[in-house]
Amino acid sequence: MSAPTRDAALIDALIAIVGAADVLTDPARTARFRTGMRFGNGPVAAVVRPATLVEQWRVLQACIAAHAAVIMQAANTGLTGGSTPDGDDYGRPVVVINTMRITGLHLIDAGRQVVCLPGTTLYDLERALAPIGREPHSVIGSSCIGASVFGGICNNSGGALIRRGPAYTELALFARVDAAGRLHLVNHLGIALGDDPETILDRVERGDFTAADIAHDPSRAASDHRYAEHVRAIDAPSPARFNADPGRLFEASGSAGKVMLLAARLDTFARGADTAVFYIGTNDPAELEELRCDMLGGFTTLPVSAEYMHRDAFDIAAVYGKDIFLAIRHLGTDRLPALFAIKARVDALATRLRVLPRHFGDRVMQAASRLFPGHLPARMIDYRHRFEHHLMLRTSGDGIAETRAYLAATFPSATGEVFECTADEGTEAFLHRFAAAGAAIRYRDIHSDTVEDIVALDIALRRDDRDWFETLPAAIEGQILRKLYYGHFFCHVLHQDYVVAKGHDPVALEEAMLVLLDARGAEYPAEHNVGHLYHAKPSLRVNLHGAYFMTQAAANQMVRQGSGGSVIAMSSISALVGGEFQTHYTPTKAGVLSLMQSAAIALGRHGIRCNALLPGTILTDINKDDFADEGKRDRMEQRIPLGRLGQPEDMVGPTVFLASDLLAYVTDAALLVDGGAFVNLQ
Repeated sequence: MSAPTRDAALIDALIAIVGAADVLTDPARTARFRTGMRFGNGPVAAVVRPATLVEQWRVLQACIAAHAAVIMQAANTGLTGGSTPDGDDYGRPVVVINTMRITGLHLIDAGRQVVCLPGTTLYDLERALAPIGREPHSVIGSSCIGASVFGGICNNSGGALIRRGPAYTELALFARVDAAGRLHLVNHLGIALGDDPETILDRVERGDFTAADIAHDPSRAASDHRYAEHVRAIDAPSPARFNADPGRLFEASGSAGKVMLLAARLDTFARGADTAVFYIGTNDPAELEELRCDMLGGFTTLPVSAEYMHRDAFDIAAVYGKDIFLAIRHLGTDRLPALFAIKARVDALATRLRVLPRHFGDRVMQAASRLFPGHLPARMIDYRHRFEHHLMLRTSGDGIAETRAYLAATFPSATGEVFECTADEGTEAFLHRFAAAGAAIRYRDIHSDTVEDIVALDIALRRDDRDWFETLPAAIEGQILRKLYYGHFFCHVLHQDYVVAKGHDPVALEEAMLVLLDARGAEYPAEHNVGHLYHAKPSLRVNLHGAYFMTQAAANQMVRQGSGGSVIAMSSISALVGGEFQTHYTPTKAGVLSLMQSAAIALGRHGIRCNALLPGTILTDINKDDFADEGKRDRMEQRIPLGRLGQPEDMVGPTVFLASDLLAYVTDAALLVDGGAFVNLQ
């Protein structure tokens, strides 16, 4: 079947499922779905907007049958373009499945947990929980406004709340494609909904289950219960949280679109009755770091949130985030999605007419904001003039008195001061901080004659990084018009937006920035997925992704040939043991072993055996310089019962053995080739 015929057949199948009105193929109509908030753009065969979970499942089935590339999308607010295509070199049709029509949620266990559907936003969840005195994991997007609940789960997004950590659950309903290309529905919600996929999907969407159907398994978490203690480890040489942290990857959590999430079961949190906000200004970044260490390391009660904003971000947000500030303050967050939708339609119309300037909607909103008087409290404006660094600190309960006493003993200092906010000042301080998230985009769009683009970095610093505020080399500094620093300071997660001057290469600038971050031991992205903006970590890209895609390609060929086969993956002894300085490596080798276990199940019916080799220390070019140290080599060899390091030739026999017909009835085996090292590790 030719590509045009194949695409037409796919479009017809999608229309039959959801109706012609919700299968968008006209480039003008798909533009806002296939263009990222800051990054990512490319053609698509279609944007599909299912109205029910059953429709979403059927759409996915049609896409898999047509060998289409599927991009899952909810609110499309990510900074890295992870829910949009990038370029036109996919080699097959690309379908964006936008889930925002599938809204709804079900409170369970007296509201202590909630089951969310794909289109549920943080606004929806916050509004549903408010009457019962509870809150979601995050109360407002930290770097975007209008974020979906699923976006946080799939990308390990952290939110602003210190005690709750990254969005995480081990209770989910999701679809996955196995190594043979078959689609499966996996119900790990902990709710009995039957066995038939469409029955399960229909029942969970309607909330057709009772308390008796809900299991409460203490081994399955619906939030990250460990984070409050984890973030307190201020001397740890690793970040508190970041995207794709191996410790927070579990099925749908951190999946970044590799599975299709259909429902998620999450914890909710009691809302503190009493809160107080303290606004701190200083000209010495070390002063804020000392405060962070004192409070995380020594306080009995952790603060609720601690949001940082640099003076330059304050200034840009005051002008270019003013309309968003006013809209939220006076209309409420629930009106914003409709406002953004109207703006998108205005921009699409302006593009088609070609007589109005680019970003016409932004220009209108920016002009309208100038008609309103100043919107920020006088004390914040005063601190802006006097201090470069600003910290908004929210505390609750017993933490209020503890914080108040500490700050009274610390400030005023030679470089900083603090004031306790009124209720209105506290609300407006945090709202101003959140308005900064979109302000750089507005600045770029209004000043397109002098701005090339934005480099938007989302980084997690080491918990022990005391010198947290960056100083850029002159060669980099000279390419930047504006630098906006803001973020979740106590978690050491920062959003750093660089407005690049016209004529400079943003991609080259970003690569130079990442080199600097690597030298600092930072992780990135912190809260958004890798998308099209970042490179996957080398160990993940080669060790795990490479093994997965090679297995998939080999399995597909073996299935087509119809005569079975043998897949042998190179895992490692490191799949079975940890290593203090191997946190980037050991999870990938454990992933390869797990891949073979799952592939053995998926491919067994085709007569394909899947096994793993787990080599110990093998002397190769990659480690020969390390073992040139005779003392180190001797110590290593003394730990190996056979008394020597392995050689590449030692892998030949086990490989041939696993591949041979002598093991025709062996699959899912893990064969250690380590000279006995594993059993002698104690």
